[in-house]
Amino acid sequence: MSSSKLVDREAPVQGAIVIHPDREGRSSSRGPEARLEEAVGLALALDLEVRETLVAHLRQRTPATLFGKGKVEEIGHLAELTHADVAIVDDALTPVQQRNLEKAWQVKVIDRTGLILEIFARRARTREGRLQVELARLSYERSRLVRTWTHLERQRGGFGVMGGPGETQIETDRRLLAEKIGKLKRELIEVRRTRTLQRSARKRHPYPTVALVGYTNAGKSTLFNRLTEAEVVAEDMLFATLDPTLRMLKLPDGRPAILSDTVGFISDLPHELVEAFRATLEEVKEADVVLHVRDIASDESAAQAADVRTVLDRLGVDMEERNILEVWNKLDLVPPDARATVEGDARRAHPPALPVSAVTGAGCEALLEAVAGLVDEAPPVDVYTPVGEGAAIAWLYRHGRVLQRHDGKDGTVRLAVSLSAQALGQFEQQFPGAEVRGR
Repeated sequence: MSSSKLVDREAPVQGAIVIHPDREGRSSSRGPEARLEEAVGLALALDLEVRETLVAHLRQRTPATLFGKGKVEEIGHLAELTHADVAIVDDALTPVQQRNLEKAWQVKVIDRTGLILEIFARRARTREGRLQVELARLSYERSRLVRTWTHLERQRGGFGVMGGPGETQIETDRRLLAEKIGKLKRELIEVRRTRTLQRSARKRHPYPTVALVGYTNAGKSTLFNRLTEAEVVAEDMLFATLDPTLRMLKLPDGRPAILSDTVGFISDLPHELVEAFRATLEEVKEADVVLHVRDIASDESAAQAADVRTVLDRLGVDMEERNILEVWNKLDLVPPDARATVEGDARRAHPPALPVSAVTGAGCEALLEAVAGLVDEAPPVDVYTPVGEGAAIAWLYRHGRVLQRHDGKDGTVRLAVSLSAQALGQFEQQFPGAEVRGR
C-alpha cells in the first residue's frame, strides 16, 4: 500500500467577524451586548469560526454603507488582521449597502436576514420545510440581483427562456426568479392542502392537541423528548429544530394527546420567513393548548418572551383567547439560592407559570396535570356500561379523562368521565348499549 498522504477533502473553516450596529433610537428590550452574543450564536450555528466581535455605535444610518466612513475603515482593518472570510452584520442591509461593504472590506458580507435564511436552508429536512426555505430565499434574493451579478445591464438577444431582443440580463434574471417563485408557491399550496387534510383527519379523533412554542434554544425539543419519550434532535444550538414534529403524549389517567414541536422564534425574525412558515405554524393556531417555553435561566428571558408574543401576534394567534401556559424551563441551571425566588415568581404570575427542568424531569408531572386540566373543560358525565362492555370502558380511558370508577357487584361499571362534546357523540354512536347521565 502506498504511503502517500491522504487527501483532506473537508471544507476549510471559514473565519468570521460579527458586528452588531447599535443604532440610537432603536427600540429594543435588550442591550447591544446581548444582541451581539445572539448574533455570534447564529454564526456558530453555521459552523463559522468567530475571530472577532464588535458593537458598532451609530448615531445615524449612512445610506451607502450603513456605517460611517471611519467605522467602515476600522472594520475593514479588523477583517484584514483576522484574515476573515465573512463579515456578519447583525442588521438588515440594503442590496447597495451589502455590495458597497463587500467592495470596501474585500470579504463576503451577510446581514441578519441572510444569516438566518442560510441556517434554515441547511437545517430543513422535510419537503415542506425545504420548499418554504427556498421560497423565502428567492424572495430575499429577488431584491439583491444588483449585488449578485456584474453583467446585469448588458442587453442580450435570444430565444425562449433566454429572453427576447432588448431584454436586459437583470430583467431576464428577475423574470426567471418570478417563475421559480410562482412554481414554489404552487407546490406549497399542494403540500399545505395535504397538511390541512391530515389536520382534519386528526380532528376526527377526539385527541386534544398541544403545541410547543418559544424562543430558539429555550429547550423545546428537550422538553418534547422528556414528555413523549421521543428522540428528536435536541442540541444547545440556535434553530436545532425547523420541521414540525408530532408525537403522542400520555396525559394523567392515560388519556392521549398530540404534542407538536415547532421552529423556535427569534427577535427581528425576517418577514420572508414569517410568511413562509405561516402554514407550519398553523399547528399553533389549531392547538387546544399552547405551551410557551421560556429559558428562565437566561438574563434575556423576559425580552425573549416579548419577542415570541410579537411573532405570535403577527401570525394571528390571539394570546388572550387561547389556552396558553408559560413553561419556565432550565430550572436546573438557575443557581440554588435563586430557585425559590423563581418558583415564587412563577406562582404569582398571571396565569401562574410552571417551572420545570426538561433535563432532570423536575416539574414535568405538574405540567402534564395542568395540560390535562385545560383540555378537560367539559363537565364530567356518568357513564353506565353493561356487563361485558370492556371495549367501551377501554375507549373511555383512551379518549377521555376518567375521574372516578365504581364496579358493581352485578358486573356493571359506572365511570365519571370528562369528554369533549365530539368524543361524547362518537362514544354514544359506537356504544349504544351504554347509558350516559348528567349532561
